[in-house]
Amino acid sequence: MKEILETIVLNLVDNKETVEVKELEGEKSVVFEVKVADEDMGKLIGKQGRIAKSIRTVMKAVATKEQKRVSVEFIG
Repeated sequence: MKEILETIVLNLVDNKETVEVKELEGEKSVVFEVKVADEDMGKLIGKQGRIAKSIRTVMKAVATKEQKRVSVEFIG
């Protein structure tokens, strides 16, 4: 799951070297913390949060296959 999220984020941002994805795993849930440069945050969130919502939707679909719950947090 982490590789999929990293691939999506790296293709959206300009400063690829500043991207960090942390995975905090529980019994039935996974939390991903995505940290990017401040100037890339707008590209990641998109207008009215549409891109961020899409990223979360894709990750929920992947997590469903593994029977887990997932949440994605974006940190500037």
